[in-house]
Amino acid sequence: MKLGDFINVKSGRILMSGGPKRIAGIFINEWTRRGLKVLAEGLPFVVEGEVFIGNPLENPGFDAYLVLNPLSKSKSEREVLYGWLAENRDRLVLLYETRYVGDSIVRYGIRNFIDYLLAYRRETVDTEVIKLYCLKNGRIVESKEFIRRGSR
Repeated sequence: MKLGDFINVKSGRILMSGGPKRIAGIFINEWTRRGLKVLAEGLPFVVEGEVFIGNPLENPGFDAYLVLNPLSKSKSEREVLYGWLAENRDRLVLLYETRYVGDSIVRYGIRNFIDYLLAYRRETVDTEVIKLYCLKNGRIVESKEFIRRGSR
């Protein structure tokens, strides 16, 4: 399981937590560069490609979707989202959460609807930690940690 492999996925649900704007932007830019039609609830980061803005739950026909802050939604909104994720298992969905969620993902209901969790955290000056989790049936089956230190 490598971080770069996720840019080339054709389907799956990836939850990115901790507000990884740069990484999420790379994913969306690469997907648009590959010719995918992307629909986003909004864009909390800059993208170079063409991205449509709208409600992913109400607009079928796109190749990839960006859903913002799924854990911060109300209970009723989360239930609608979970139903939509269950129906669209073959879609490419990026769930972007500004809150950090790592191992504690097992406490959230969304764990049953995602395939991967990318937990981003800035540790100290010029150090970033990315924890990548693979989930099957709501359980973590594999995890890997990547550390990036800036040059001095």
